[in-house]
This record gives sequence, structure tokens and C-alpha cells, in this order.
Amino acid sequence: MEFVSIDFETANSAAASPCAVGLVRVIDGQRAETLSMLFRPPAPNNWFHEGNIRIHGIRPEDVAEAPTFEDVLPELLLFTDGLPLLAHNASFDMGVLRASAAAINFDLPSLAYGCTLLMARKTYNLESYRLNAIAYAIGHEEFNHHDALADADACARIAIHMAERHEVESLEELLNKTKQRLKPLVV
Repeated sequence: MEFVSIDFETANSAAASPCAVGLVRVIDGQRAETLSMLFRPPAPNNWFHEGNIRIHGIRPEDVAEAPTFEDVLPELLLFTDGLPLLAHNASFDMGVLRASAAAINFDLPSLAYGCTLLMARKTYNLESYRLNAIAYAIGHEEFNHHDALADADACARIAIHMAERHEVESLEELLNKTKQRLKPLVV
């Protein structure tokens, strides 16, 4: 099991408005390293909606002196080390990554990604497949939901738990067991 789980928080409803990211690198089925960054969203989506602030608690003043998304994107990509990305509801997070890169005219590398939400639906029998509901179901109850790093960590823990439940040792085997596949980030 080797992958990087990722979670973005956005300043408003625009996909190209990330203001925080959390990443957890998993090597040999173990959470090995983390990266968390606050940054200013790319223009023209660099404004904060009150509804988003209520969800994640990040305010404009929290990122006023932070680097720009353009400054942190290379570090974020370097951290992935070419490993597959996993996100819970990956269509959202990959949409944020694509739209934000496009907003700053940045060509993303060829990366693949998978969705723990879709995998979880093939693994567990739950009333809700929201990130926090699954995290609680697997015994990970103490985390700050909507904190980018905490959510990326919960995503990593869920993927590791699913691999144990399916008795598999690789991401490829987990994807096969849950009838999923990696998708290309760049089409």
C-alpha cells in the first residue's frame, strides 16, 4: 500500500479557490509523512465566502501573509513523489487541483488517483459514506473534520483499514477488490 491521500479546503464555491491542503504519504501500508499548507487562493477566486469559513474556519486574515497557491503547488507535487493520490470524494479534490492549476497556467504532471468514497461503498455497509461517518465506523473518532490534514489523515486511515478488511497488501489489489481503478489526473 503506497499512495498519498489529499484533501483541499476552498475559500468559496469555485473549484479554483483552494486555501488549504493536507497530504499524508503512506508507504508499506503505514502513514509515513504529512504535509499541511495554508495559502492564498489564485485570483480571481481569492475571496472567502462566509459559508466556507463556517465549514473549515479559515479566514482571509489567516492566509493574508501566506504564500500563494502558485508558490506551494510545486512543493505539493514534490511531496506526492509520483505516487497515486487518494481522496474521499476524489472528483471534488481532483477538480480543485485541475482548476487551480489551470488558473495559474501550470501544467500538472501525469498522476493517477482513486476515490476512497467509491471504495468504501464496496467495503462497508453504512448509512452514510461521508468521511467522518466512515472514520467513526472504523474507530477513528478523534479528528478535526474539515481540517485539510485531519481529513487527509482520515482518508489514509480508511484506505489502510479497507486493505486490512479485504486482506490485501497493495493499492492495486484494494482497487480490484472494490471494483475501482485509478484514473488519470490529466486527460
